[in-house]
Amino acid sequence: MDKLNKQKDALDYHSQGRPGKIEVIPTKPTNSQRDLTLAYSPGVAEPCLKIVENVEDVYKYTAKGNLVAVISNGTAVLGLGNIGPEAGKPVMEGKGLLFKIFADIDVFDLELNTTDIDEFVTIVKALEPTFGGINLEDIKAPECFEIERRLKAEMKIPVMHDDQHGTAIISTAALLNACELQNKDLDKVRIVVNGAGAAAISCSRMYVTLGAKRENIVMVDRKGVIRADRVNLEALKKEFATTKDLHTLEEAMVNADVFIGLSAADSLSAAALLSMAKDPIVFAMANPNPEISYELATATRQDLIMATGRSDYPNMVNNVLGFPYIFRGAMDVRATTINEEMKIAAVRAIADMAKKTVPEAVMLAYNIQNLKFGKDYIIPKPMDPRLITTVSSAVAFAAIESGVARTVITDWDAYKEQLSRRLGGDDAILRALSNRAKLDPKRVVFAEADQYKILKAAQIVKEEGIATPILLGNRTNILKIIKEHDLDLRGVTIIDPLESGDRFEEYSEFLYQKRKRRGVSLFQARKLMRDRNYYGSSMVQFGDADALITGLTNDYGSTLKPALQVIGADPEINRVAGMYMMLTKKGPVFFGDTTVNKDPTAEDLVSIALLLDKSVRKFNVSPRIAVLSYSNFGSNEGVVPEKTREAVRLLHEYYPQIVVDGEMQGNFAVNKCLLKENFPFSKLIDAPANTLVFPNLESGNIAYKLLQELGEAEAVGPILLGLNKPVHVLQMGSSVREIVNMVTIAVVEVQEKQKDAAQMLFK
Repeated sequence: MDKLNKQKDALDYHSQGRPGKIEVIPTKPTNSQRDLTLAYSPGVAEPCLKIVENVEDVYKYTAKGNLVAVISNGTAVLGLGNIGPEAGKPVMEGKGLLFKIFADIDVFDLELNTTDIDEFVTIVKALEPTFGGINLEDIKAPECFEIERRLKAEMKIPVMHDDQHGTAIISTAALLNACELQNKDLDKVRIVVNGAGAAAISCSRMYVTLGAKRENIVMVDRKGVIRADRVNLEALKKEFATTKDLHTLEEAMVNADVFIGLSAADSLSAAALLSMAKDPIVFAMANPNPEISYELATATRQDLIMATGRSDYPNMVNNVLGFPYIFRGAMDVRATTINEEMKIAAVRAIADMAKKTVPEAVMLAYNIQNLKFGKDYIIPKPMDPRLITTVSSAVAFAAIESGVARTVITDWDAYKEQLSRRLGGDDAILRALSNRAKLDPKRVVFAEADQYKILKAAQIVKEEGIATPILLGNRTNILKIIKEHDLDLRGVTIIDPLESGDRFEEYSEFLYQKRKRRGVSLFQARKLMRDRNYYGSSMVQFGDADALITGLTNDYGSTLKPALQVIGADPEINRVAGMYMMLTKKGPVFFGDTTVNKDPTAEDLVSIALLLDKSVRKFNVSPRIAVLSYSNFGSNEGVVPEKTREAVRLLHEYYPQIVVDGEMQGNFAVNKCLLKENFPFSKLIDAPANTLVFPNLESGNIAYKLLQELGEAEAVGPILLGLNKPVHVLQMGSSVREIVNMVTIAVVEVQEKQKDAAQMLFK
């Protein structure tokens, strides 16, 4: 069932809505006839004529400078083998997606229906006027070596076969650091490479370039150790054929310092690992399952450093640490090639970065309190935002120094700032939150478990390790839906409030004691406790669950009421509010209040601003708060301008540490140039506001819904702020993705509350 569900989910992901994973969107206005005449005829003739005069102007007037072709013939796709160009297309689209989200590089994927080297080279070479770079992908060896060699020689744009060089660059960076930690010299270590494909050959070559001795490398393929006396030995394998009296992997491993796995799962035994030299280095990079499991390897040898290709263990060797940033740097200086100097620069930049102080954002993303250079951290984490500035800059500098750059960067600080701005931080913040959640999943109770969307979301968060779901509702109905939709929720706890015995009575007694002076009798408390929102809130209050997700089928107010009555507000602020995180191309913007307070007073707005300030920081974003109105700094009078003006005065007087200003109109809040030009005294002129306090519920609610429906931003929420324990009320009709997002946020909120509680206890 696991396999069937994952297959269906993957197929649904790729097919639902617009098929595939990428689309082309305009970058210029196209709303008027004038726009169209400029975009095409007759206006388009002007840039054409400029390019005729100077062909380099193609980078100025077209997308060539930020456009990479991901090209494959599908002969060696990820672990699937020779499946052909059409079957390989989803992988190429995925590679394009990674280019975009990690380095803001646009991609066209091209699948070529040819296995002939000459034909392949001819086709790709003819595409040079279109693209700024060529990423070759999933082409089988030995053809991939010859194809890349010829294209690099015959084209004047960066060309790289990532299957070869990506793994080589990342694993070499990891190897340099591992050798340093294990007090081994690269020129003396004995290396066993299990596998002899494109990645294995390229990795071995890179190790030699950085100092390893060729005679110290033993390469093993399916037939055993690649020996110089083997009959009919392929030319590429001759490069690493050994004359040593070794025949099997087990023999090669005796007293080896380093194992490089680029082969198949479970091909390295514990006995072979035990035979290695003191303080061994093991890179078991087969995917999805390594040559030896992390658990077995670490249990067998306490003195080893281990890396895998998996994200759920330390030291993930992943090409995404390299290729987006290598192409970014190469294309930003219009390099004519990606040479050895540029690849070595990437190696050293990645290796050195692991030795530097890790930003808090990275530790928060992985829910690690003390991440520092050591056996479990020899290369940076893929979510580290410094990669784009560090690696791209190093590659660009090496291109300039080695004479292959056609443009020169003089202001490196400005270049790094430009690189940082390329990543708006929209999806990045959700990826970071998801990573944090997975590292310490929590128990999340779903109050509406008789709904398919809820059950589907529960399956996803369980499979991905985000949370441990608890299902509330009629057991028979829930099991029926699970069976009808072939969902995999085996082992998940199902609770029917009507069958819960002692807990039901305990929860009812608690509610009665808390509400008895508000007209609630014990009989009424028992009656209310049959409502799953009351029961779920009680589970959270009593510690039987860590968070509650509800609201899919009920209006917000009636769903919120049980949480307020059972759990109540955080006594420090004593105010509950709703917040939406709007994921825009320019980064996240937080809206509040969008769901709870209908017509807040100036004092209420202060409390809401404080809640937002505290909550936004949990997302590792420094809040810059604008209190919104239809007035700018006293330009209009009325109830709304006056109360928002007073709220800002109170915030400035009593909370000077908070970056906040107003009252102001929405366009001034998010446009720092407009604000600085007209109101240079404002505290927000250095950067746009990223946290907006709305003067009343209707304005906040209307704003986020319009943005969401117009496709200008993805809305994540509503995020309920101010309760003493985590409860989140969904929008009615939320999608499965939105439910999963809310569960992720709930888990991270629990983690934060538990961390705060631990710190208070320690004090």
